[in-house]
Amino acid sequence: MKRTIMISDIHGCIDQLNQILHHIKYNSEYDQLILLGDYVDRGPNSKEVVDRIIELVKRHNVIALRGNHDQRLVDLINNDSFLVRSKFIEHGGIQTLQSYCNIDNEISNEILDQARETIKTRFGHHIDFLGQLPLYHEDNEHIYVHAGLNPNYKDWKNQPDHDFMYIKDEFIGSNFNLNKRIVFGHTRTIDIHGTPDIWFNDDKIGIDGGCAYGMQLNCLIFQDKTYISENIKRF
Repeated sequence: MKRTIMISDIHGCIDQLNQILHHIKYNSEYDQLILLGDYVDRGPNSKEVVDRIIELVKRHNVIALRGNHDQRLVDLINNDSFLVRSKFIEHGGIQTLQSYCNIDNEISNEILDQARETIKTRFGHHIDFLGQLPLYHEDNEHIYVHAGLNPNYKDWKNQPDHDFMYIKDEFIGSNFNLNKRIVFGHTRTIDIHGTPDIWFNDDKIGIDGGCAYGMQLNCLIFQDKTYISENIKRF
């Protein structure tokens, strides 16, 4: 039986991504890899991670979803505003700019303008790629999403795009009767059950191990109706 492999919230941690794929002996001929978003920010190698995701999607039939940090980078480049700038910098964006451009930790508006222009000119294909990624995926067993589902919508597919990328407590604290488990990232599992290991609930599974915060990159494998958890520690 084909394995379904799920990873989320890579956040620039290219070494851990490559290590976990090697560790589980990932083979795109037999495995379906699903990535749940947040490829950039906080970690050291956002550009390299996006390059890797593009290659995986184009050559290996990988399904990659869009996370809120990916959307925030797209917004910074395409729809710059004071609020977008401040949120981007506040939530780990400096590390992303350092990955794409040769800049220091001190970010002035002038330096940010230059970085935006460099990314738009040299890496516009990255921005286009991230901006068109889907917000969810569904198969016979699971619903995959970056952040979660809004329980106030009878049909979850009609919820706002923002909820797919940002919702937290309202989703985690609600019960869903969808006959499928919801696999999500975004909320670190240590904040749900006190450990960075994968969180299993009756109707949902959280897999964000907080790799960019020095914890671990989790990998959930589903095969023959069975779940296997793997992880690579950050340090």
